[in-house]
Amino acid sequence: MLICGCGRWMHTEGLEERAAGPGAETLFLRSECRGCGLRVGVETPFDDAEALVDRVMWTDDARHRLDRMPPYLAPLVKSEVEDYARSKGRRVVTFALMNQARQGGQVDWEPEAERRLENVPAPVRAMARIELERTAAERGVSRVTVSLMDEVKARYFGMASVKRDA
Repeated sequence: MLICGCGRWMHTEGLEERAAGPGAETLFLRSECRGCGLRVGVETPFDDAEALVDRVMWTDDARHRLDRMPPYLAPLVKSEVEDYARSKGRRVVTFALMNQARQGGQVDWEPEAERRLENVPAPVRAMARIELERTAAERGVSRVTVSLMDEVKARYFGMASVKRDA
């Protein structure tokens, strides 16, 4: 928990997921003192962020995904994911944790697939990760591979190897 110079605790207003490099993620915490109005931001390794958050909070990316769900589904998913987070002793709901809760566990990544994911443009990388992990879970496999990436790419972008008559 952060304490302001005026002696009051800093209220965490939001969390943003950031990629610090291949396989390394950080969180950017936005906090505000409700007494004096001081606002601060802290970028910290993911594991250290849990100590700075006093309640179950959703990262901006996870919240965005939840907000895009149908109104009848979002409260059910929110409850399911927060219960899962509490059962794991977690206070920060990230994209990855949301997927784990929805899939019933974690999906691992083949090192080469993880490297290829870094080539995906940043604005769509998190969505690509979710779709790949969801597809792996639906198929009952616990690992995202390069061949799975190729299949998903072909499905969404029509890049399947199709021979065309000229």
